[in-house]
Amino acid sequence: MKIAFQGERGAFSEEATVQYFGEVELFPCRTFAQGFDAVARGDADGAVIPIENSQAGSINDTYDLLLQHDLTIVGEVDLAVHHCLLAIPGVALQDVRKVYSHPQALAQCEEYLVELRAEKIAAYDTAGSAKMLREWFVAENAQWKESAAIASRRAGELYGLARLAEGIQTNPLNRTRFVVLAKAKSGTAKDAKNAKSLDEPIAWKTSIVFVTPNTPG
Repeated sequence: MKIAFQGERGAFSEEATVQYFGEVELFPCRTFAQGFDAVARGDADGAVIPIENSQAGSINDTYDLLLQHDLTIVGEVDLAVHHCLLAIPGVALQDVRKVYSHPQALAQCEEYLVELRAEKIAAYDTAGSAKMLREWFVAENAQWKESAAIASRRAGELYGLARLAEGIQTNPLNRTRFVVLAKAKSGTAKDAKNAKSLDEPIAWKTSIVFVTPNTPG
């Protein structure tokens, strides 16, 4: 199977994909919309997309995209999310003036970032922010000297970054729930714990997304 996820290699969405499916062909997408489109077009067999976080709440883009596409939720992943502050080796914590990451990650680390007093800059992905720092360093762009990224430990290892701080999420029990999407198919799972096939949606949970008229009253 080929499974789409939002972000670069090392993203939490990739971790959730591997946790659910094991070893499959990975299809990184820059945006949630591209992940949905990949499944709708048949470029990917399924997608793993975040839908809510225990601290930052619902991910509204996902709800909007569920309304726009005829895809079915066939499974879910509950992932513990541990954020790290990453930088090019040699950059000290006191040197950091700008922190890049996905808006959800920035929100999940709000208390730490307030104390750090660095500028928060939204990026399209956590792992993408880590990759960007490495690219700046290779291109001799001096911005890396005052910049850091919030991403996973795995992203830091993939892109050769140092961990300036670890576990910086405000809620130590920070978790993100991901939904597994596929084209609409019939069938039920014999055992929800073993429902790793896109042909066998989890039988014991139903999700409904709907929209109401935007009128007074």
